Amino acid sequence: MNNNDMTREEAGKLLPPGAALAWGLAKPPQRGPKREMSIDQIVGKAVEIADRDGLAAVSMSRVAAELGFTAMSLYRYIPSKDDLLLLMQDKACDIPLPPARPAHEWREEMREYVRGTVDIFRAHPWYGDIPIFGIPISPNNLRVVDWALRPMRDMPLNDYEKMSFVLLLSSYARSYGMIQRDMDRAVQAGSNAEEFGGVHYSAALRALVKPEQYPSLHPIVVSGAYTDENGEEKDAVGNDMDFGLERILDGIDQYLHVKRDGGAVK
Repeated sequence: MNNNDMTREEAGKLLPPGAALAWGLAKPPQRGPKREMSIDQIVGKAVEIADRDGLAAVSMSRVAAELGFTAMSLYRYIPSKDDLLLLMQDKACDIPLPPARPAHEWREEMREYVRGTVDIFRAHPWYGDIPIFGIPISPNNLRVVDWALRPMRDMPLNDYEKMSFVLLLSSYARSYGMIQRDMDRAVQAGSNAEEFGGVHYSAALRALVKPEQYPSLHPIVVSGAYTDENGEEKDAVGNDMDFGLERILDGIDQYLHVKRDGGAVK
């Protein structure tokens, strides 16, 4: 049978239970008393707990208790903790997407994708604590992947190249999103941006970082750029995330020019 001929129900049988539940293709076991909860209720409560107390606080028993049920009751809806985590990830990706832009505005659309992904990590600090078990397979997560692919629809790229660029952009967004998340946590714990940037250690670092031992780092420390003091240079390049993202977009732009000119890409 051609995969395109597979029914949704048949496809659901090939997915992990959590992913099948996310697609609405698996029904929770019917054993036990009359069902009084819903998948959305359970996942929403788990996300609420994780947002408030962190991922470590999420357990089947904790979620059940806050909903007024037993842990065994929860297992009638969601088979395992791993399935719950997958559903939580998918819930976090249920975000409004901006409208599609014209093809020539691909850079801005990619910026929107990266910033939107960073916002997921900041809105749900636990999101980055869930290990990556494989490619995205749940509906909202795939919707975000589709968003990342959208600006490449008219580019002279093959499918592998498109997915490689999605991985590049999403990896950058994940890395920066987790840095921003950690900065948010530090501020919430009573720190401030200056402390996080190391300004209070500037004098000590200037005394300790010697050119003989750190020949490349020494001038950066002396200039104040290492501890975010060199305002003039910083203003010239913009914030860290935008500077790095623009260099990635420059690279994609150059790659496209070579492809369109018919040259070999190295």
